[in-house]
Amino acid sequence: MRRSNESMAGVFRLANEAWEALFRAQATLAREFEQAGAWGGFAPTEYGVLYALAGHDEGLRITELLDDVLLTQAGVSRLVARLEQRGLVERRSDPRDGRASRIVLTDEGRAVQGRLGRAHARHVATAMTRTLSASQLRALRDLSQALVEEPPAS
Repeated sequence: MRRSNESMAGVFRLANEAWEALFRAQATLAREFEQAGAWGGFAPTEYGVLYALAGHDEGLRITELLDDVLLTQAGVSRLVARLEQRGLVERRSDPRDGRASRIVLTDEGRAVQGRLGRAHARHVATAMTRTLSASQLRALRDLSQALVEEPPAS
């Protein structure tokens, strides 16, 4: 029994060390991208909304955007309003629910997202390949995807 508790304590510590390393790596890279001007004058969360919408021609509801942007519903609503004022997104009625609207990219929004996305992808590739091999990148991708997958039902 004692050996099992020591093992659990070691796994507990290791899990927290892994989280801290992952968190610091993400924060360090995000700061690097921002300092390099990778967002072209947009906040990372603004680009996040443009990116999320780029994959949905029919648009997304604000509640669906919450899955992609780490903000409150009120924060996402304000952010969408700013992007709407800039002519990058527009609201359309939801054909499945007349009370709701869907947020879609305008042609200008799609162009901005594409331009920023290409620049950001170059920055990401440079930063990630600076110290990681292709096999390490695959392992990091797979491990990160596993962290956000739904756990199997017990």
